[in-house]
Amino acid sequence: MNEWTRDVLHVLWIGVGATAVMDAWLVVLRRLGVPTQPFSLIGRWVGHMPRGRWFHDGIAKSAPVRGEAALGWLVHYAVGIGFAVLAVLANGRGWAAQPTVLPALAVGIATVLVPLLVMQPAMGSGIAASRTATPWRNRLRSLANHAVFGLGLYFAAWAWSRSFAS
Repeated sequence: MNEWTRDVLHVLWIGVGATAVMDAWLVVLRRLGVPTQPFSLIGRWVGHMPRGRWFHDGIAKSAPVRGEAALGWLVHYAVGIGFAVLAVLANGRGWAAQPTVLPALAVGIATVLVPLLVMQPAMGSGIAASRTATPWRNRLRSLANHAVFGLGLYFAAWAWSRSFAS
């Protein structure tokens, strides 16, 4: 396998692994009774985009989109892979080969800006969940979820370095 292919597989592994860690975290939260948003709402949001509708008063009240659950999961993992690319670009290939926690955690925490400043406003929750009933609780949940994603970046990179490094 050539170096480019190996690097691409490495980043895919990190992105999918980190996203899976975040998903496991969300499962734990749901089992503890903490409400989490279904990824079908992300699919609904993205599904409306080709129709020219990028902003919603409340995404849950918007018309459902065919296949929104599958689309939501696909977008969720694609974004996770994109954030893994960001992590490797920000921290270098050396970090990916010999990962440390703090750079991964920093990237994970930085990625919270996407839901706070792009997704939540576009889906009707306002900037940083300002239009929700409990904005600070929602902001802290988003921050915690993305910190867990950052830890997932580290663990996935670490697992690759222990399993596939040559």
